Amino acid sequence: MEKSSSEDSRRNAHSLSHGGKVVLFTCKPDPGADGSERSGLTFRTFYFEREGNAFVKATEGAAAISRKLAARVDVVTCESALDVQRRLKTPFVLVTKRSEKGGSFQYSLLTLAGSPNRLEPCIEFKLPYQMKGKVRILQGPTVLWCHGNSAFYTSPLAAGVREVPVQTSRWLFGELPIHKGQLFALGLSEPLLTNQPQSTLGYFLELGQVFDGSLILPRPYLCITQCVRVLRADGEGDALRCAVVAATSQKQLVLFENGTVRDTCELPFEQADDVQVVNTGRSGCLLLVLFKQGHVCAVWKETFQIACCWSEVSSAHVGDFLGCGTEQALLLFGGPVLSREPLEKFLITDLCGISYSSGQDSEAPKTSLPPQENSLFTLQALESRLQSGLNVLQELEREVRVKDRVLQQSIQVLAEMLSGREAVLSQPEQEGLVALWDSDEGSDGETLDDKMHETPAPSSKPKADKLWHRITGDQLVVGLILSAESGLPASGVSLSLLTEPGQSSPAVIQTRSQVFWLPARGPPTPTLPASSSGRPFSEPAAKRSKRRVAGDDPEARRLAVTAATELAPLLTSGCVKCRAMLHYVEEGESLVPESRPATAVLHCGDVSVNVHDLCQKPLLQNPQIRSDEIREDLLSLLTVLDHWLFRIDSPDYSLGDVDGWIKRREGFKKIEVSPEHLLLDSPGCSGPMLLRWHQINPFQGNLSIHSSQLQMLQFLDSMLTYLPDSCSIQPVKCTTRQSTAEDFASALEKEVLSLREGLSSLLCGKEEEESNKGRTGHEEIQGPGSAEELIRCRREAWQQNVEKSRVRLSPLVDAGRYREMIKSISKVKMDADLAALQQAQMTGQLRCWEDGFC
Repeated sequence: MEKSSSEDSRRNAHSLSHGGKVVLFTCKPDPGADGSERSGLTFRTFYFEREGNAFVKATEGAAAISRKLAARVDVVTCESALDVQRRLKTPFVLVTKRSEKGGSFQYSLLTLAGSPNRLEPCIEFKLPYQMKGKVRILQGPTVLWCHGNSAFYTSPLAAGVREVPVQTSRWLFGELPIHKGQLFALGLSEPLLTNQPQSTLGYFLELGQVFDGSLILPRPYLCITQCVRVLRADGEGDALRCAVVAATSQKQLVLFENGTVRDTCELPFEQADDVQVVNTGRSGCLLLVLFKQGHVCAVWKETFQIACCWSEVSSAHVGDFLGCGTEQALLLFGGPVLSREPLEKFLITDLCGISYSSGQDSEAPKTSLPPQENSLFTLQALESRLQSGLNVLQELEREVRVKDRVLQQSIQVLAEMLSGREAVLSQPEQEGLVALWDSDEGSDGETLDDKMHETPAPSSKPKADKLWHRITGDQLVVGLILSAESGLPASGVSLSLLTEPGQSSPAVIQTRSQVFWLPARGPPTPTLPASSSGRPFSEPAAKRSKRRVAGDDPEARRLAVTAATELAPLLTSGCVKCRAMLHYVEEGESLVPESRPATAVLHCGDVSVNVHDLCQKPLLQNPQIRSDEIREDLLSLLTVLDHWLFRIDSPDYSLGDVDGWIKRREGFKKIEVSPEHLLLDSPGCSGPMLLRWHQINPFQGNLSIHSSQLQMLQFLDSMLTYLPDSCSIQPVKCTTRQSTAEDFASALEKEVLSLREGLSSLLCGKEEEESNKGRTGHEEIQGPGSAEELIRCRREAWQQNVEKSRVRLSPLVDAGRYREMIKSISKVKMDADLAALQQAQMTGQLRCWEDGFC
């Protein structure tokens, strides 16, 4: 929207930004064909060219407003607003014409059509007075203005000029950035009694409803507020929650959240006219405050501190003028924009490294901050860079430690193999690594491309239904949904990412892979025909084996595999495209039952990280909808968020309706694709929170939480106020599961030791008997008298050694000792089987609870 420095320039020319371009509107008389004068409105659009560091004219045009000689045409205002019928944001300009008598004023709202590049009439209305003060053009389009103590508005759907049915002494107009978008007007209501204070009233223009305006702006601030901007809004009516910034006549910029003051910033100038938001991407947001005297002040939204100030600014605009995916601020300097080169003096900047300027006087326009504040901002920037470098250094140290540990284990395994001992290898998951290409020895000489393009047997090749990705926080989540015909076991499936092949071979991206079970595709819902409801749960091993043995329904379940990785290294290295590789175990008949099944790799598609994805909306915005996107959002959050599992036990009293208590808490919403999960999407910076409650019996239950550690502690603290005093909350993964695992390991160790000791004692007793016989026989054949007897003795000794060797390979042992050994080993084995059963039950219960199958 145009902010001019003088009334003369405001009448002559107006400007606005739209789609990264600058549009100039100028009203001037043109000679007509019949010799009379016709007042016309001309427009010109300019785009910024980086190479020439200048604005270049793209299009121009004109429209006739009046053919009468005595009519005077002026531009009132121009703004970019949402056209509801076209569902596009379009430039609008409001012009007025009146005769010399000044009896009436004719107003016309024109829109700049996209493809023909011409001005088209949108609204025309007549007023007996001239609009004065601030006139707004908001979505619809809707024109709002004040006259006296009344507020008026008109739109294509309003069918004429309408008056807001509330009488106040002061008005403020704004727009709520919610799903449908609602225009509102705020004012001070007149008290019915003399001793009653004034209250803030709000009026929704589209709904025709009156609401409590203090939810947006408190009453004491409404009298001194000069302009307002709604940053965030959620809810309707009395449940409205919003964040608002307002510039006051006391030289303050105030941040309100739900009608309460959260932060303030002292402004260096007076008479604020407008507040605009500049989204600079990762660097945060800037609040651009425009003043009537031609001053502009930039304030960081996160810290609410002044970033920079400028003077002698004729107009300020916000848009992506460089086409880089983020917004910048455009400041135009100088007087009226009527010259042949109207955009000669300008500055394009986001205060985060982007700066283009032309024709600027380095002395006057920019007002620098005091040296102490500049030093403070410099120190803060250096501290943040130092902290970032320290985090990178710590990450590199962790990687070096992992590499050293893997090298030491490799050297140890090589030494054991050379000495003839059996080498014990640790699992890659214990080192935080992912085994990408586990295959047989015959494929060692194959290249990477051969492995990626090899085609397995048609019966064993999995089929992918969909490949998707999400960006949440600083994490990139890539997901793959396999069809039900694949029949892959969840234990042998993982997903990995490779960088895009360029000049060198593809590099492996460090990821964390998880597997979830989804139900088969059901019938489509009436509202979303292409949707499929599914719950991202993982099935216990016992149920998976039972399902495969039964084999009644091949469409029973589908498999979803996710891989999460940090987004910063990809963008730092310039990688915006990566390959998704599926690793699975081929199920086939093997000639050797003890042989390890072969692992296959399948290229499932490519994932591109677009710069627009970095500014996408948060996940699970509408959990009440059953769609594939909501299900994918839920899988992404389950992959990224930290997970805690607690056992709640109340030995003296019943737990009560814990599920109802959770659902009644403010902010919790049920996720339709997974009704067992509840979502708490807090408006702050703590992030989303996923809950699932499972009641085992009236006195016990399990609580699963996916959130940050602070959110988990806060929720448990509030939950303790509802639970009985004798109730205990214990982390499941740190108690029962650990103890059962230790018991199982100890039982296996006892079984191995008893088997080794029993066999050793049995064979040692047999060897002692054979050695005694050997010594007796050796004494009998000593002292040969001739050479023939010596040869016979040596032949008999050789035959005895051969017989001993045969007996060692298949020894004959004492039946009594063998029965005693079998009896003792059977007793130890029964204890080990019992411990294994308890471990399997606990593992199945935990997987069942964690993944939704109980």
